[in-house]
Amino acid sequence: MSSFVNLLKPLDLGFISLENRVVMGSMHTGLEELGDWERIAEFYSERARGRVALMVTGGIAPNFEGAVLPGAASMTTEKDVDNHKLVTKSVKENGGKIIMQILHAGRYAYSDKAVAPSAVKSPISPFVPEELSEDGIKKQIFDIVETAKRAKQAGYHGVEIMGSEGYLINQFIVTHTNKRNDLWGGSYFNRIKFPIEIVKQVRKAVGSEFIIMFRLSMIDLVPNGSNWEEVVLLAKEIELAGASIINSGIGWHEARVPTIATSVPKRAFSWVTKKLMGEVNIPIITSNRINSPEVAETVLADGCADMVSMARPFLADPDFVAKIYTNSSKTIVPCIACNQACLDHTFSMKLTSCLVNPGACHEKEYRLPATKVLKSIAVVGSGPAGLSTAITARKRGCEVTLFETQGFIGGQLNLASKIPGKEEFLGLLEFYENEVSRLEIKLRLNTKASASDLLSFDEVVIATGVVPREVEFKISYNSRVFSYIDVLEGKAKVGNKVAILGAGGIGFDVAHYLVNSETSSTLNLQQWLDEWGVVDPQEARGGLSPNGPKVVAPTRDVTLFQRKSEKIGRRLGKTTGWIHRESLRKKNVKMVSGVNYEEVNTEGLIISYGEERRDVQRLKFDSIVICAGQNSERDLYKRLKSRKVKTHIVGGARKSAELDAKTAIEQGTRLALSF
Repeated sequence: MSSFVNLLKPLDLGFISLENRVVMGSMHTGLEELGDWERIAEFYSERARGRVALMVTGGIAPNFEGAVLPGAASMTTEKDVDNHKLVTKSVKENGGKIIMQILHAGRYAYSDKAVAPSAVKSPISPFVPEELSEDGIKKQIFDIVETAKRAKQAGYHGVEIMGSEGYLINQFIVTHTNKRNDLWGGSYFNRIKFPIEIVKQVRKAVGSEFIIMFRLSMIDLVPNGSNWEEVVLLAKEIELAGASIINSGIGWHEARVPTIATSVPKRAFSWVTKKLMGEVNIPIITSNRINSPEVAETVLADGCADMVSMARPFLADPDFVAKIYTNSSKTIVPCIACNQACLDHTFSMKLTSCLVNPGACHEKEYRLPATKVLKSIAVVGSGPAGLSTAITARKRGCEVTLFETQGFIGGQLNLASKIPGKEEFLGLLEFYENEVSRLEIKLRLNTKASASDLLSFDEVVIATGVVPREVEFKISYNSRVFSYIDVLEGKAKVGNKVAILGAGGIGFDVAHYLVNSETSSTLNLQQWLDEWGVVDPQEARGGLSPNGPKVVAPTRDVTLFQRKSEKIGRRLGKTTGWIHRESLRKKNVKMVSGVNYEEVNTEGLIISYGEERRDVQRLKFDSIVICAGQNSERDLYKRLKSRKVKTHIVGGARKSAELDAKTAIEQGTRLALSF
C-alpha cells in the first residue's frame, strides 16, 4: 500500500480525469526554438511515460510583440499548429495529458517591439515598452484567444494562461506597472478587466470540455503589488470567467527575493496557496521548492492545495511519478534546485539540461543501451564524475569496481553539503549511496588504488578530483592560516575576524559557512522569510515587509579578497549569483577586489593593489582561509598511461579550472555511454 495516498489520488474535472495530483509545470527549455519537433515530442513523451498527470509546455507567444525575445516560440500560423500536433499525438500515444502555456511577455520582452499597459521600463530589460492603446489591448486579447483556439486545433487538452511572474497580464493587475486612468487602469476592478476578458473569451472560443488553467500571482514580492483581498477577488472572478484550475505564481522575475533556488526552504510558499483554499470551487495548484514525493504528499495532506506543480524535478527524473507507483521512490534522481543547467542555461540562451541528469532535453543522445561486450571497469574516485561514470556503466551491464580513499563516497559533494543553503546535496549523496548499493557496484572504501591494482581491468577511469592549489606568496606565520577543506571539515579552529583569500564559488561557500555557522535559514522557514523581508500579503502589499529584511547577526566578521579587479561574484551562476552576493551583504561581509597577496607574517596579512603593487597594507585577522583555486590530481593517470593501460580521465582530475559538478557528471555519463 503506497504511503502517498493524496499524491496518487485521481482528480475528476468533469470532462476529463487526471490520474494523480502531480503537474509538470511550465519550463523554458529552448527546445521549441530549435525547430526539431520530433525531439520536442520525445522530451514530453518521456515524461508522459513517467505517469505525470498533466504537463504544461514552455511559454508560447500569442504574437510577435508578446514573445520573450525575437525568434521565441509562438503559435500564430497553421504551420505552428502542424508542428505542435507532433507533440500532442506522441504524448497521447504514451498515455499523457498536456496543455500549452500562452505567455505574453509584455514589458519583459527583450525587444524594441515590447508593449505594456504603461510605458514603464522593466529593470531586467533595456527596452521601454510602448503603452498599449485601447485598440492595442483588444488586439492582445484577440491574439491570445486565437492562440488558444490553435492549441485546441493542435490537440492539446487545454491551455495555461500565464497571469503571474510579472508578465503582461500581471502588469495590468498592479499599480506598480499599470499607470493608466482609462477603463483598463485606475481602480482594481478596471485593472483586472484584462485577465477576466481573456479567460471569458477563451472559454467561449474553446467550449466547455477544454482545460483553462490560469496562473495567478499569489504573492508578487514587488512594491505596490496586490494585497490578499485583491488576490482572492481575482481568483473568484477568474473562476466565474470560466477557468478550470488556478495555478499559483510566486514572485515576479524582477523581485529581489529568491523563490526557487536551493537556498529557499522546501515548500516555502505553500502557506500562501493554502490561504486560497475554500475561497474558490475549482482545483488549486501549489508550486515552488517541492521536489520529493514526501514533501508533495505533506503539502496535500496539510490542505495547502488540490495538486502540486513540479517542474525541474522532471528534468532530474522523467520517471518521478512512475517510481512512486512502483514503490521505488528512493531511486528518484533528486533535483537539488541548483539552477546551473536549467535556468542558468535559459538566461544564457543555451538549451536547458540538468546537473544531475545531463540527458534532460537530450533524451535520444543519452539512451542507455546494454554494452555490447561485458567489460570490467575500475573507477578511481567517488566524487560526482566517478559516481556518474560508475552508475551509468553499471546500468549498461558492465562490472564496476569503485575505489575511494576516504571512508565514504561523494568527494567534494560532502563539502558542499555543509554549506548553509546547500543542504539539498545531502539528498543527492543519499541517492548515490542507494544506487551504488542497489546496483551492486563493488565499493572499495579506505582504499588508495595503485597502478598494479588496476592492471586486470578492461577500462580504468581516473576521477581522483582536485587538491588545493599551493599559494605563491610567503607564509612565515601559519598558525592562523587554514585551507578551505580544513575549515569545512571542522578541523580548523577559526577565529572571529576572518580573511578569505579567493572569491570564487568556494570562497563564497566558505563565507556563507562562517557567517551562518550557528544556523541555516534554509532549514527555518520563518527565519528565511524574515531575512528576505517576506510577510503575508494580507499584512502588506506584494508580501513585502514595510520594515524590510530582518537579518540574524553574522557569527563572524568576514572579508572576501580576490586578485581580479572585477566585481566580486561576477562569475557566479547567472540566476543565483545575486542571491549569494545579497546574502553575504546582509551579513556585513566586506568584499575587496584587485588585491595582491604579499605575505602572511606576525604582523598579519600584507596586501597591495594593482600591477604597481601600491598602497601596501598590513591587516590583522584572527584567521586566514585559503580558497586560491585547485589543481588536478593526475599522478595515477600518468603512471597508468605509461604502462599502456586503457585509461580515461574525467572531472577535476581532467581539468580543475572552472570545475563544477555539472561538468563532472556530464563527462562521467558520456564516458560510460562510450564503453
